[in-house]
Amino acid sequence: MFTKFITVFKIPELRQKILLTLALLAVFRIGYMIPLPMVNQAQIAKVFKDMEEQSGSGLGSVLKMVQVLSASSFGMATIFGLGIMPYISASIIFQLLASFYPPLEKLQKEGESGRKKINEYTRYATVFLCLGQSFMWVRQLAGGFGGSGSLLLDDFNSLWWQMLAALIMTAGTILLMWIGEQIDEYGIGNGISLLIMAGILGRLPSAIASIWSAAKTGGLALGSQMGIEKILVLVACFVLVILMVIAVSQAQRRIPTQSAKHVRGRRVFGGHRQYLPLKVNQSGVMPIIFASSLLMFPMFLFQQLASAWSGVDFLQTLASAFGGERGFLYNLCYVVLIYFFCYFWTAIIFNPNDMSNNLKDYGSFIPGYRPGKRTADYLERVMVRITYVGAAFLAVVAVIPTVIADVMNIDMVVASFFGGTSLLIVVSVGLDLVQKIDSHLVMRNYKGLMEED
Repeated sequence: MFTKFITVFKIPELRQKILLTLALLAVFRIGYMIPLPMVNQAQIAKVFKDMEEQSGSGLGSVLKMVQVLSASSFGMATIFGLGIMPYISASIIFQLLASFYPPLEKLQKEGESGRKKINEYTRYATVFLCLGQSFMWVRQLAGGFGGSGSLLLDDFNSLWWQMLAALIMTAGTILLMWIGEQIDEYGIGNGISLLIMAGILGRLPSAIASIWSAAKTGGLALGSQMGIEKILVLVACFVLVILMVIAVSQAQRRIPTQSAKHVRGRRVFGGHRQYLPLKVNQSGVMPIIFASSLLMFPMFLFQQLASAWSGVDFLQTLASAFGGERGFLYNLCYVVLIYFFCYFWTAIIFNPNDMSNNLKDYGSFIPGYRPGKRTADYLERVMVRITYVGAAFLAVVAVIPTVIADVMNIDMVVASFFGGTSLLIVVSVGLDLVQKIDSHLVMRNYKGLMEED
């Protein structure tokens, strides 16, 4: 394996791509630590630490989720405070619109030129989203959280300075968007995904420090807060979950296809048997993102109702179930929503009619099924069955962090690395990166990183 890594850096073009990608990621991590000059950093760090320590804090849970998905940090207001989330939101909006809005659907089918036009619209939408979200965030800092008072410095608490802070955060997100596109164009891997993965892995040292602090405080004796048996179980769970994520992420249902024979002169072409690969986890990480985001609303709602009617035990129970405890009811709703969004997102990105028409245009067919509607119906039935399996996998991975945190009584920051959105993103981006490096190696007649010697 070490020899293969040396081989990677022996190829000038590949070495240049990797070094450029690492340099741009370093710029992201540097900007991640540059604070806004208008914000009282000591006060905001204290407020967010208090919110994270409150197990029932709905806002704290929301901010943790947003930080993971946006590659940002709200505990210290920085120039990259919004992260890349506005660009992701704009991309999702246009992807959804392209499925039912005819002009965008037509652009999507125009190939490279249409894709560039949609990307241009996405950039414009990102700017508008950034301006709105950053100004709302700065206004929230000016108002404070939970009676904490303004988190802006006294000399910078005017509307002018708030607008300037919003513009700085907007420029930071636009710079991140540009960095992601430069990685796509001149680096290696998917730029936006690598930024999110870098933000997630940036929290790994704090998770390790949390385990070390707990082990140092209680000792490694059996039955202690972080005994040797808990550490071994955590390591085993970590390896097992990663293997499961890799296996299901790479799993495919291969549908055999046959190309029609045709004669040109005295030669016969076609007639080859191939296969059509359908991924088991077709929707990726999107169902977990949508489900976790949607569950934030009942969390806020029940907490507000419980505060208004403090004497109603039923509301207190629901607020606790969707807020801090996240027990059986929360996990049940989580699993149901993951199944729903798995089928919803798969229905958007997978069109059996288009796939059937493409097979017919290329002169291929599925043995036993006529081209056209019969083939489309068969593909839809197959996708419904394998989506059920993929949704079950996502549900298990999503619930694992909550179960580990409850059963082993460890911090949620540590448990989040054993499943959920964070682990799925890291493993998926890592696999994509390895595949792209392998493609460069194979083009130059080298063995891939995952091939045996």
